[in-house]
Amino acid sequence: MLVSVTVLTLAGCSNSQDSATDIATLDATAASSGEVLRIGTEGAYAPFNYTNADGTLGGFDVDIANALCADMQVTCEIMAQDWDGIIPGLKAGKYDAIVAAMSATPERAQQVSFTDPYFSNTLVFLAKQDSDFDPRNSGDINAHSIAAQRATISSQWFEKAYPKADMKLYDTLSNAFLDLGSGRVDAMVSDKLPALQWLSSPSGSDYTLKGDEIDINDNFAIAVRPDDELQAKINKSLANIKANGTYDRINQQYFAMPVATNINNAASEPVTETDTAK
Repeated sequence: MLVSVTVLTLAGCSNSQDSATDIATLDATAASSGEVLRIGTEGAYAPFNYTNADGTLGGFDVDIANALCADMQVTCEIMAQDWDGIIPGLKAGKYDAIVAAMSATPERAQQVSFTDPYFSNTLVFLAKQDSDFDPRNSGDINAHSIAAQRATISSQWFEKAYPKADMKLYDTLSNAFLDLGSGRVDAMVSDKLPALQWLSSPSGSDYTLKGDEIDINDNFAIAVRPDDELQAKINKSLANIKANGTYDRINQQYFAMPVATNINNAASEPVTETDTAK
């Protein structure tokens, strides 16, 4: 099993050019066969994947993809794809695999095959620091407008747990954060690490995590087309980069230090409509 990340914060987005150089040194014979592995990612989900000012892609997912390509001795060709179209793009043959902080859900497994997981994720709520919003109270949740990214594990979990809530869905996480920061929504539910990154930015300086960390047994995995032999090859390289320390080096680069927040480090079960504040 790959390393699971506990409560962490970002050491700042790494320089993608430096990261690419580091990955290139891992295996000097990478891509000698001339084969190309085409990877799809979103490019809008920092710190996992993002688009730099010069249009290049960076992030944890991008560095993991490059490390896997180096181990497989193929050339990585990484392209951005809007989230809503990322699985259709794979099925249509636009790319060979998706490395995009994708949760391996049973519903998605009906369309794609997943590799072994490479990251464990939890969910959090965010709101203004001076807000009395308490997500441990279902009445509070139903009384506030809540932002989330469309078609993600966070929005799917929230819609199921709180069908009466006023949920605002956004095509990208950035747009959800934008409306939260401008006060057009009261709170937001998100994967933990993108939330921590936004909180460390100027836009998120007046905001904080609210309530308890939510463990829904969510694991990120790489998606390939069903019955593709690439699944076994990626699993082998995932095991290799974990064993030789490459995974840990990339992990440390993005998620280096523990963070002290007002979040309860003991993960809680998702609350339901009948739950009350503790």
